[in-house]
Amino acid sequence: MSAPPRRESPAKEDIALLEPFERLGLDRITLVRSAAEAREACAALVDHPAWGFDTESRPTFQKHEVSDGPHTVQLATRQHAWVFQLHDPDCREQVAGLLASNHHVKAGFGLGDDTRRIVAKLAIEPACVLELNAVLRALGYRKDMGVKAAVAALFERRFIKSKKVATSNWANAHLNEAQLIYAANDAWAAARIYEALGLD
Repeated sequence: MSAPPRRESPAKEDIALLEPFERLGLDRITLVRSAAEAREACAALVDHPAWGFDTESRPTFQKHEVSDGPHTVQLATRQHAWVFQLHDPDCREQVAGLLASNHHVKAGFGLGDDTRRIVAKLAIEPACVLELNAVLRALGYRKDMGVKAAVAALFERRFIKSKKVATSNWANAHLNEAQLIYAANDAWAAARIYEALGLD
């Protein structure tokens, strides 16, 4: 079996020139904070065989500080995204059940750290986790690909990520609109990339 053809990952300078990638608005994002809301989210997600997947954790700034994240778990379909906050123990239990499911693919980027934190916080091993960077490497892309490079390569669009929002306090009891949009779209972009790669 021959090796896949070598493909060049888009350069940052080229990505900066692209038109913006579309984003989910708040009308297609659901914030999940309670067991009841989590049950509704589970009912909506269960019919989809694959989900875009990501997490957010409050950043640490001290050298020996250990994160107690993740503080949110995001799951997305092609149509909608759910941002689960993990303050409520019943909500955490529902999320743990989703992540442990052997019947649903959880696709995303840089999931090694996310998985380790989930094991520590939720005491479950996420099942059927698909690292999209590994898929892209198998297709011939030589450099590691994050969501920005993957969106540029597959859609010829620029995925917008705010560093200010990325390093905001995800442990807050009340997430603001910018945080919701940021978190949801990371997972949603992964769902779009999964679909574009013909993996569904």
